[in-house]
Amino acid sequence: MSVKGPANAQLPLCVDLDGTLTPSDTLVEGLLGTLGRPAMFGAARALVTNGRTGLKRFTATAAPLDASLLPYCEPLLSYIKAQRGSGRRVVLVTAADISVARRVASHLGLFDEVIASDGRENLKGSAKARALVSRFGQRGFAYAGNAASDLDVWREAGAVILVNAPRHVADAARALCNVEAEFPPVGGVLRGIVRALRPHQWSKNFLIFIPLFTAHALNSGGAWLAAIATFAAFCATASAIYVVNDLTDLPADRRHPRKRLRPFASGAVPIPVGLGAAAALLATGLLLATLSGTLPVLLLYAMLSVSYSLRLKELPLVDVFVLAGLYTVRMFAGALAIGHSLSLWLLGFSAFLFLSLALVKRVEELRSTAKSGGGWLARRGYTPDDAATLQSFGTASSFAASLVLALFVQGEATAQSYASPGMLWAIVPLILFWQCRVWLSAARGYMHDDPIVYAARDWVSWVVAASAFLILAAAKSVGNIVL
Repeated sequence: MSVKGPANAQLPLCVDLDGTLTPSDTLVEGLLGTLGRPAMFGAARALVTNGRTGLKRFTATAAPLDASLLPYCEPLLSYIKAQRGSGRRVVLVTAADISVARRVASHLGLFDEVIASDGRENLKGSAKARALVSRFGQRGFAYAGNAASDLDVWREAGAVILVNAPRHVADAARALCNVEAEFPPVGGVLRGIVRALRPHQWSKNFLIFIPLFTAHALNSGGAWLAAIATFAAFCATASAIYVVNDLTDLPADRRHPRKRLRPFASGAVPIPVGLGAAAALLATGLLLATLSGTLPVLLLYAMLSVSYSLRLKELPLVDVFVLAGLYTVRMFAGALAIGHSLSLWLLGFSAFLFLSLALVKRVEELRSTAKSGGGWLARRGYTPDDAATLQSFGTASSFAASLVLALFVQGEATAQSYASPGMLWAIVPLILFWQCRVWLSAARGYMHDDPIVYAARDWVSWVVAASAFLILAAAKSVGNIVL
């Protein structure tokens, strides 16, 4: 923050909400809250029937805002508190619906008055300027804003407070009126976007390459090219869906002790930027999938992922089975890309393994919620008391996966594909050891809430993976060895 001149206590301090007091957009958040619900169609009708003000009024009712969860500009809050403490009148003036504005004002307890859209007039730009001039007179107020639409207000204001304003907006505002204080934009939007894409989660998409190994197609350049294109398509689409998931899960993330720091939940990245990034990534993924011939599977993956984000994650047990299915879909995509089918043995093993990993993820979230004193896990159908039951399901799935792997190793088809199939037995205890270690880590509280991320950062997991790969290579090339 930089104070440009002494504050005029005679001028009421009028503060904008969206983009200023909070880096978020309350209307967009409300609309995101209606996605996947009947209210989504009501919002469309309200927009057509009553325009933007009608949309704001409907959204404020259909998806009530929890003002306590919004991110706020802390330096601005401190400034407001100091000004109010010196006796200055503080007014919240916003184009958001009056009910939203009143919730924010009630939560913060810093405002003497609230002026907002009332369902008939959208109080933005020139309309906001007219309302303030009518209430306080020309040059009779100071205004804190951030957007180009606020220039109409600053033309009539007695002082300017710039909050997170782009450079061109700030330059234009300085030419209109005396600047009382500036709160420059906080950097790191690009870094926040990268975080929101979750590139570390792309490790899940390496499952696409498994059919290359099981089909013994490692020497095929065409197969590798198709698999790489499919991998890139799934990475782009997955990142798009992660962004959509974060945007539709804002209230739940803000209640979570760690997820509240995510780029959109914390306000580090504007919601419109996230929407644009998601659209571009999805288009890229669809194009690459079309080129690699895996578009149907990618569409299935996207449909399941979006359905999970919007609704299925709230259904107990359905959520973990869908997560397990999303892992398996990746392998189907890899098989389709190289023109080979998946064996029933591989499907059986992966189904149990992936179900176990999905259950680990949910158990860890439940335990984290219990530690923080929470009850029901937000947007999930579980309570912390369910953790023990889910753990029993997960450990049983782990042992079932190892049993299927053991049966596969001694099968006739395996004996025909490997020079020394007996060597594959060494993989069975390795996989079982790794799964038991994952569950033990979860029980001790060491687990990241995503087991794939945990494995990617865990040196023991890397040793297990490297050992399994060496055993596979040896079993393929070294003959006449029986363990």
